[in-house]
Amino acid sequence: MTKTDTNTTAIVADNSVVQPNYPTSARDALEQKYAETIITNAELSRQLVSNQANKTTPFFRWFKYKEGFSRPMVEYLIGKLTDKPGRLLDPFAGAGSALFAARAQGWETTGIELLPVGIHAIQARIAEEQVQPQDFRAAVDKIRDEFWQSEHDATPYFEHVNITRGAYPEDTERQLHSYIRFCRKRIRDAHVRTLLEFAAFSVLESISYTRKDGQYLRWDSRSGRSYASKTFDKGPILTFKEAILKQLELMWEDISVTPTDLFTANEVESQMGGPDVELFEDSCLTKLREIPANRFDFILTSPPYCNRYDYTRTYALELVYLGAGEERIKELRQAMLSCTVENKEKVEQLESFYRERRATPLFTKAYEAFENQAALQEVLKILENERDLKRLNNPGIIRMVRNYFLEMSLVIHECARTMRKGGWFVMVNDNVSYNGQHVPVDLILSEFAQSAGLTVEVIWKLTKGKGNSSQQMGRHGRREVRKCVYVWRKATGQSATRLRLKSVRQR
Repeated sequence: MTKTDTNTTAIVADNSVVQPNYPTSARDALEQKYAETIITNAELSRQLVSNQANKTTPFFRWFKYKEGFSRPMVEYLIGKLTDKPGRLLDPFAGAGSALFAARAQGWETTGIELLPVGIHAIQARIAEEQVQPQDFRAAVDKIRDEFWQSEHDATPYFEHVNITRGAYPEDTERQLHSYIRFCRKRIRDAHVRTLLEFAAFSVLESISYTRKDGQYLRWDSRSGRSYASKTFDKGPILTFKEAILKQLELMWEDISVTPTDLFTANEVESQMGGPDVELFEDSCLTKLREIPANRFDFILTSPPYCNRYDYTRTYALELVYLGAGEERIKELRQAMLSCTVENKEKVEQLESFYRERRATPLFTKAYEAFENQAALQEVLKILENERDLKRLNNPGIIRMVRNYFLEMSLVIHECARTMRKGGWFVMVNDNVSYNGQHVPVDLILSEFAQSAGLTVEVIWKLTKGKGNSSQQMGRHGRREVRKCVYVWRKATGQSATRLRLKSVRQR
């Protein structure tokens, strides 16, 4: 073997490539710094933290939003960390898990969400609370008895984009467009109409040739698309009639149940008479700047992970259904938190945004926290070397990782500004690995939290982490990365905080 330094790939006799001896000192130091703070919490299972615990929950039976966390987890965290309701913010609101679960406990809730998919889901949940069950039933009967007897207009109600064109059988497509027209012309009650349209929104995947598969849509070979897999068969593809009638009856099952059957007495009072959910359709990268300081008692969120997951592709069918065209989808992809290789640099845009609002000091502080984070810079330099060696499967990964952490530093600093003293900031996120290099997302973001004036109370580690991708396992072996819930707090000057957390600590 030839001698090599940290920037040279070692070559062995059979000409196979060996991983360079990359430095880990900065990441090791960070792991040591937080060693006493990282605690395995056996009460937090993957099922509880993920959407899996929502399977029997009303609304989540209607629309499988896999990126959200569960209502039981929200209840667990609020019960563990607080004594009374206050104001809660979720800057990455998704389908509203935190907003509705917290409001059911008496909290005033505010959400920021950019993706129209989440906005539509939240609006449907609000409509479900307002609708009269008998009005919804009458509309379902009208769909069942009248819609199928009417002529189905083939004129498109929405326009496809390249990645969704040909997603449905012709009859299904025609009936889908006609259904939307029928609802908008024949259903007068706005809440009922919202729910009927949400029913169609919820069955798009089941009536299509596609299946959500990680970072993209996977196409059934029956689709006829030239690049569709010749072997992939997603199984039965429902007709629109089968899917929509089944979906409407499922929704009726939940809507027809009285509130006292679904919730406790206190929750009923909160849901029926409590404050409305405050919802902003915007990017938290800019919207947070408009929120006054010292407003929230609790921030609970799960941002997009730094894992190349492109929501605009995964939810392409839903976005098109909601009227998004090619340009709008591109705009959304760039406006969202950088988590895909296609995201462009935002630093100049964000710096200008803060300068125009005379908020340069906060931007500078967040930027310096990002630039001076040694473990992150260690990873970035290694990825740059991997790129130079042509071992990085997409050079955009470097830009994505850099943008992700810069933007998250800004989000964390802004959130800290909006928190009251003694307020809690809880975040759910996963660590990641690229080209065999572990990226300690939990610890890097906790460093940003400290820069923003928050204390890192505990980083709860789930008993089971997440494995690296199959591509990375082939080259670097299997390595499990942490799945964590970070618990930060805005300083109060009191020393009793950790006593509340001690009961669930398990080394």
